[in-house]
Amino acid sequence: MSRIVLGVEYDGSRYAGWQIQVGKATVQGELERALTNIAAQTVTVLCAGRTDAGVHALEQVVHFDCPVERDLRGWVMGGNSHLPDDIRITWAKPAVYDFHARYSAIARFYRYVILNRAMKSALLRDQATWCYQTLDAERMHRAAQHLLGEHDFSSFRAQSCQSVSPNRLMYFIDVVRDGDKVVIDLCANAFLHHMVRNIAGVLIDIGSGKQPEDWTLHLLGIKDRAQAASTAPPHGLHLGGVFYPERYGVPAHPVFLKLPKDAKRFD
Repeated sequence: MSRIVLGVEYDGSRYAGWQIQVGKATVQGELERALTNIAAQTVTVLCAGRTDAGVHALEQVVHFDCPVERDLRGWVMGGNSHLPDDIRITWAKPAVYDFHARYSAIARFYRYVILNRAMKSALLRDQATWCYQTLDAERMHRAAQHLLGEHDFSSFRAQSCQSVSPNRLMYFIDVVRDGDKVVIDLCANAFLHHMVRNIAGVLIDIGSGKQPEDWTLHLLGIKDRAQAASTAPPHGLHLGGVFYPERYGVPAHPVFLKLPKDAKRFD
């Protein structure tokens, strides 16, 4: 039985999320169908982090165990030949025996993209969240720095979140303007359900002047989701990458160079 790890990118616009759901199109369902075709037997994959309906991935990491031998090119090229155009396997590697896509991860990186202009986009309608109000990206960035470090993120988690602890360690969060886009990059040891979208909603309210710059600090203190901003839409959210200990040999996005040397796995 060999364990294989894959990098997968996808446009989540037409899917009901990552996880298989009866009667609905999902990324996991499409990927398992494609890999099962290559293996000629059922393949089940495990991912680094499940994404919601409409959410995209620049790089999702998955692993699976399979008793049949296929070369790595076969998993990539063969798998892609059975996948729809909005899902692609970008690389494949043999996994170290104890590798787990979710539990071996040290950090996750998400990107939230806001189209900030007067008119909606025909091309980015499913890839970015539109905001017609002028946003002050520098103000949003300063406000976001209150979220660095380990905190109780109760004000930023979904009410349905099932995580035992609301505590997470935010390694960095940057907000920059790129033309008519405002891009929020976030990296933490792990994220709560809807945490990134709730942070984005708060920063949008701050960037538009609706709330003061220190509102993020206030929300951390009160630990009350009901007093925070509305959850930002899903289509601006992209899973950017997942970081693992070097011994696993999993390719790392350059953004992870900003991680501290003593970053450890989240339990």
